[in-house]
Amino acid sequence: MILWLLVITALLYLAMFRFRRRRLYKLASLLPSPDSELPVLGIAYKFAGNTEHIMNAVKAINYETMKNNGILRAWIGPNLFIVLVNPADVEYLMKNYLEKGDYHRFTRAILGNGGIFAPVSIWRRRRKVMVPLFSPKIVETFVEVFSKQSEHLVKLLSSYANTGEISMWPFLSSYTLDSVCETTMGVKINAQGNPNTPFLLAMNTLLPLVSERYFQIWLQPDWLYKFFPKYKHHELNKKKLHDFTDEVIKKKREEQKTDMKNKTESDNEYDLGNYQTKTFLDHLINLSGGEEGYTNLELREETLTLAVAGTDTSAVATGFTMTLLAKYPHIQEKVYQELHEIFGDSERPLVKEDLLKMKYLDRVVKETMRLYPPVPMIIRKVEQDLKLPSGHLLPAGAIVAIQIWGVHHDAKYWGPTVEEFDPDRFLPERFNLAHPCSFMPFSHGPRNCVGYQYAIMSVKSVLSAVIRRYKLVGEPEKTAIPHIRCKVDVMLKAVDGYKLALERRKPEKSV
Repeated sequence: MILWLLVITALLYLAMFRFRRRRLYKLASLLPSPDSELPVLGIAYKFAGNTEHIMNAVKAINYETMKNNGILRAWIGPNLFIVLVNPADVEYLMKNYLEKGDYHRFTRAILGNGGIFAPVSIWRRRRKVMVPLFSPKIVETFVEVFSKQSEHLVKLLSSYANTGEISMWPFLSSYTLDSVCETTMGVKINAQGNPNTPFLLAMNTLLPLVSERYFQIWLQPDWLYKFFPKYKHHELNKKKLHDFTDEVIKKKREEQKTDMKNKTESDNEYDLGNYQTKTFLDHLINLSGGEEGYTNLELREETLTLAVAGTDTSAVATGFTMTLLAKYPHIQEKVYQELHEIFGDSERPLVKEDLLKMKYLDRVVKETMRLYPPVPMIIRKVEQDLKLPSGHLLPAGAIVAIQIWGVHHDAKYWGPTVEEFDPDRFLPERFNLAHPCSFMPFSHGPRNCVGYQYAIMSVKSVLSAVIRRYKLVGEPEKTAIPHIRCKVDVMLKAVDGYKLALERRKPEKSV
């Protein structure tokens, strides 16, 4: 009797659930659907493997979406996803629908309500602080840090030159973490001297765990996730990131109080022109209102978001660029010749004026981020029925997965050579896209990434330092279409950790 009551109750609940969502189901049925959906599960089964398998499934869905004029609806369990690669639809959505949705709770569990993932109500207030924080005048002051850390990396790599293949990921993530921690928090953690630094290990452990929760529905309920062994690793490493950041903020607060006491009253007014010794954390405190501004929790959320996003984005872009240059020696030689024109045979470190002269390297980096965008997709939430420019009607309650990877690989907008690695497609006379959202490695619209200049400066700084001293050697591609096995750990990454060999370009000198 009790069993029958449970069955009847479950069936009634399911009936009510479907009845309340009847409009969602009706409008979803009018949209193109994938070829291989299963009852109840939808396409959830496609994401059952590791993070490489997940990325391969994402690519396949992207290509299927392209065949359906840039839109596809897909069920992942009870969740309705709308996959978009149509640039006009993408632009409309990203300009008018700013809520990122409940799926980002997995990232917010680590980073909190940092500007990238915050609900709109929080994001609007914090964006007003973040925009001036990333003004060119502030960002340019960090070139010296990028240059110094790049030179440190060059010295470390000297022990590995002419010794065969190595994985570049530990070196690049350590370089970017050192750069980010120094510029963001004013902390020198020397990750390059110790790749096993707890912050870096914690971050590299957490990101794959977060990525799995995005795609694997059995890991999504918080109550259920606690029964998986992964949960303990998740919580332990989250605590490491939080404790480290909290301690830095505490010390920075104390440091600022001491500085204020030591200044005369006339010096106490904050001067935005005083950049030289300021970190992002300094600016965050002052721009938000000092003692009356951000709380320590808010500072942790923004600082940790900058640290994690800044570390991975720059390292990923650098790693893919190095891999492609190793695969295409003739393109690498052009980069080297440009750098030689700037630096000659000198061993001097880079200064900010050098970055503006790296025109060809800039095109190489942009083409790399087209083929391998660090953030392959972003999510938006449909809070009310929405008609797209393409004419499709999206139902309230749907989750829109904007596929940056797919937008960048659509031959409809990039032409028949879309899969080829061709930096010259970004020459001014050739770069004439029919739609601005066809290229958006740093997102688009009001919620775009404000740190794109910072990331590009960091990437070009380290690439120029390494390529001046070493030739990057890999297995040459037989065609202009590169083949790199990829995975998704929130960011898009190479499965092999960016393996390549280094050859000294000239006799080793003190650098």
